[in-house]
Amino acid sequence: MSGIEHNLDELAPIGPLTDWLDAHVPELGKGPLKTAILSGGTSNVVLTLDRGEGRMVMRRPPAVPPPGAEKGVLREARILTALNQTDVPHPICYGACEDPSVVGRPFYVMEMVDGWAPNLRDEKIHNEPPFDRMPYEYGIPFAIVDGLIKLANVDYEAIGLRDYGKPGKFLERRVDGWAGQLATYPERYKGYEPRHFEGYAETEEWLRHSKMPEEVRGIIHGDVGTPNMMFQWGPPARLAAMIDWELSTIGDPMIDIAWFTGGMRDEENPDKEFPTALNNPAHFPTKQELARYYCAGTGRNIEDFRWFSILSRFKSGCLLEYKVAAAEAGHLPKETGRFFARIVDNVFQETAAEIARMK
Repeated sequence: MSGIEHNLDELAPIGPLTDWLDAHVPELGKGPLKTAILSGGTSNVVLTLDRGEGRMVMRRPPAVPPPGAEKGVLREARILTALNQTDVPHPICYGACEDPSVVGRPFYVMEMVDGWAPNLRDEKIHNEPPFDRMPYEYGIPFAIVDGLIKLANVDYEAIGLRDYGKPGKFLERRVDGWAGQLATYPERYKGYEPRHFEGYAETEEWLRHSKMPEEVRGIIHGDVGTPNMMFQWGPPARLAAMIDWELSTIGDPMIDIAWFTGGMRDEENPDKEFPTALNNPAHFPTKQELARYYCAGTGRNIEDFRWFSILSRFKSGCLLEYKVAAAEAGHLPKETGRFFARIVDNVFQETAAEIARMK
């Protein structure tokens, strides 16, 4: 028996899983169950389930899960199940299992979305033709923002997510939370030495002393980008599903549009260069164009966008530095660490420069 076969049998034991599917996911059919590994990572493993009437997807932690993985799987199942009541493009969740006696860990079963997903390789995002060229590529971010508008307009309490996030003061906690996370990397990743970030102090000080927008509470995806999206086949660009909801919570959803537009062209700084851009900036609209589109669909105040934009870049720098730390600790390739180090350095330097232009 090969390692993959043994691993597959361990991740999805046919007998117990078939019994559970019979009882909880009749939509998959009643034929013999066939499974295969679709993708596997350190935090979650994705498998296909097939009983002869169409495939579904099972998501579960690996056999030896990292801290929080089991809770994260059930949390993701909860929000996907709640979103079944909405028009937000997402994979339909058909059932979740907390009982570890079935496959050894908690898991959930969801729709296998029919569509294509952008692929990240060689430090660039590659799209399915014809979306790899103009004019079709230009529509991709608008399709994503259409999804963000629908998500922001959901009444999260009405779909049972009242306690999905911490109560209130989401924006007040952000700077302390992300700065605190950055400070943990030397202890969490042995071999990583804290780096000095030019522009970090100016960014943090501006966020702590500028006027904070009035908070609007809603559902946050938490990691909006083309690699976490699936699109319908053929032009024009239309969103099939927003995927990877591991970082979702309840807070102010305007941070999603600010995070998504962080590396796009800026109408106030048209000569800006993009040495670390994953997409081709020339084939995307400006960040302000997308922000206006988002505000038109949600009723939000465009005047708040700059504050959220700076906050999201602070988040980006603090969170992406973990890639640098993980590479220094030997968990990721050194080249990956160097690539993300350039992104983090660039984020803080550019943000400080923008703050200086505002004075």
